[in-house]
Amino acid sequence: MTATVRATNGQHWAPGTQILWRYRENAGDRVHICRPVTVVQDTDDLLAAWLAPDTPCVRPALADGTPVHREPLATRYTKPRTVVRDRWYGMGVLKLARPGEPWSVWLWWERGWRFQNWYVNLEEPRTRWAGGIDSEDHFLDIDVYPDRSWRWRDEDEFAQAQHDGLMAPAQARRVGEAGRAAVEVINAWGAPFSDGWEHWRPEPHWPVPELPADWDRTAARLTP
Repeated sequence: MTATVRATNGQHWAPGTQILWRYRENAGDRVHICRPVTVVQDTDDLLAAWLAPDTPCVRPALADGTPVHREPLATRYTKPRTVVRDRWYGMGVLKLARPGEPWSVWLWWERGWRFQNWYVNLEEPRTRWAGGIDSEDHFLDIDVYPDRSWRWRDEDEFAQAQHDGLMAPAQARRVGEAGRAAVEVINAWGAPFSDGWEHWRPEPHWPVPELPADWDRTAARLTP
């Protein structure tokens, strides 16, 4: 995997650069989600990255191998966990993130490039390092549809995470505020929803990124 360092002097990753889009575990420091992606655009205002179909990734699982989403909610966040290697399914996802914003926006397509919806993933503002970006997922999400309607997602997981001590009350309040701020952008049909990204397509010559052996290495963070 090659990467261009985005240093504090304003350098950016060039289109086609492969980086890691990672999430730390909640209430911990270990990386438990790692997805190699290809940079589409990287400016002072926006990072856009493509998660291609069949990309090798790392995701959390219960220690007994049970996928997290199949575990009942009451014990989903309290049972011992590990990480497993997997491959990204479906059509792939375009991820859009603005510096300092406490969410990223993902675009989903169905087969044949039929646009499905945007997905607002509430998360810690991302930090950059030489090999990619790191964040922490905040459980609560928003689906946004082409007719400009929207709905909350995973409110039950957000509540359970607080109950299980993965999110302090002050942090939960900030996440709620971030969600309401995202809804204001949706209702105003601001960027990136109004920017036409649903018509974007990946470059056909881009290879599927590899997952490096040191995907969980400690990152020397460069900028927020």
